[in-house]
Amino acid sequence: MEILYEDKNLLLAVKPAGVLSEDTPGQETMPALLREYLGGGYVGCVHRLDRIVGGVMLYSKRPEMTGKLSALVADHHFTKEYLAVVQGVPAEPSGTFRDLLFKDSSRNKSFVVQRMRKGVKEAVLHYQLLETIDRDGQPWSLVKIALETGRSHQIRVQFSSRKMPLMGDGKYGSRVNLDGIALWSYHIAFTAPDGKKVDGCCLPKGYPWELFSVSI
Repeated sequence: MEILYEDKNLLLAVKPAGVLSEDTPGQETMPALLREYLGGGYVGCVHRLDRIVGGVMLYSKRPEMTGKLSALVADHHFTKEYLAVVQGVPAEPSGTFRDLLFKDSSRNKSFVVQRMRKGVKEAVLHYQLLETIDRDGQPWSLVKIALETGRSHQIRVQFSSRKMPLMGDGKYGSRVNLDGIALWSYHIAFTAPDGKKVDGCCLPKGYPWELFSVSI
């Protein structure tokens, strides 16, 4: 278990892809792994990552802290940055995607829609293009993403709707086979309720990340 920061109230840990963010009976989960690391005790889930996505996550070590930390996330006093490898090249080197998303729970899939109705929520992210490479005659782009909202499958569907699916994300249009998808939560920063500045960063390793030469 890779721990980036820990104090009496909380910890930042690196979730491996394939591990669930929340307690789920009979499954490998981050809370269970963290309780093993801590030797037991309380572990509260503050935010979530899709099972197939890895990277930095925040967990509470005290029940009374879970709500306070969740409020930081909900009130946008919380920096969450991701790295992704997408097929294609964004139209601009940096920009903002703003969409209306509807989640079809029966299919566990989100869709960009054109008008507000029941179950539709606004989704906003900001991106920066870091590098584009040629891979078998096709452009692959490494992008850095900051979420303003935290909708289900938000990054995946917002890029896919612009004909730039994430590498390996067959659910949203990629035809490239990967062990998982090329999306990684690499940076979390915030000021904790006790005033401490908390900042944790972990870069992804292996394929396809190793194809890019840019320093982050």
